[in-house]
Amino acid sequence: MSEVALAPESTRIGPTNPVSEPWLVALDIDGTIIDFDATMTPAVKDAVRDVRDAGHEVILASGRSVLAMMPIVRRLGLESGWLVASNGAVTAHIDPAADPGYVLDTVITFDPGPVLRLLAAEFPSARFAAEDLGIGFHVTQKYPDGELMGRQILASVEELCGRSITRLIVRGDESPEAFREHVISAGLADVSYFIGHTAWMDVSPPGTSKATALEKLRAHLDAPHQRTLAVGDGDNDTDMIRWAARGVAMGQAPAAVREAADEVTGSVKEDGLVPVLHSLL
Repeated sequence: MSEVALAPESTRIGPTNPVSEPWLVALDIDGTIIDFDATMTPAVKDAVRDVRDAGHEVILASGRSVLAMMPIVRRLGLESGWLVASNGAVTAHIDPAADPGYVLDTVITFDPGPVLRLLAAEFPSARFAAEDLGIGFHVTQKYPDGELMGRQILASVEELCGRSITRLIVRGDESPEAFREHVISAGLADVSYFIGHTAWMDVSPPGTSKATALEKLRAHLDAPHQRTLAVGDGDNDTDMIRWAARGVAMGQAPAAVREAADEVTGSVKEDGLVPVLHSLL
């Protein structure tokens, strides 16, 4: 594992000749493109634009719903390209002519009933949210402002169990460390799950991750695996970092994510994504 040099004071490279061998570039959003207070620096925005202008295929890959990815798409000024949403359960193509700004391509759902009943017993005071694609979430309790995008519709645990969904969110009231230990001890099976930096967990259809969705897109785009790059910082990025020929962890990523990477760059506060993208120009 190597380290990527931090971005210099002036980071704009500007227009470049189209590359003869484009890369497929998969980018996480939170903690990679934007900080945890939703700040996107001009240097990061310019670097993403420069890579796109050079002919590389940039794919945003996030745990966010596709609805919640669209504000980032607009801030980056992207008018085409692919989105991997809901930790790989949803893929979509950016289309400014479509009413929501995207066209759905693949949607993978699962029955949350067994795991939800188990988690509701393990975490009786937790908030649960079932993704309602393109609309928002059905929630057992309202989530704080800014945590979920779209409508929040109150529902009981049993009502959530009766839905076929793309993602289940669990928001605990324990410390992040206690929450992680509690989740691991619960012995979840037959689903994919990803624990966040806080007492937050995403539960996805079994066998689904950003990596599985990206591999399908790579094959669809006929992109050589040896020219795949993935950058991320969270537990849900580990699989795609391992999948990529060049996997890069952000500097603030947990140890397990950094250990899975080929390289470690600077933190999101240091615009660590910028030198990684500039290395393709």
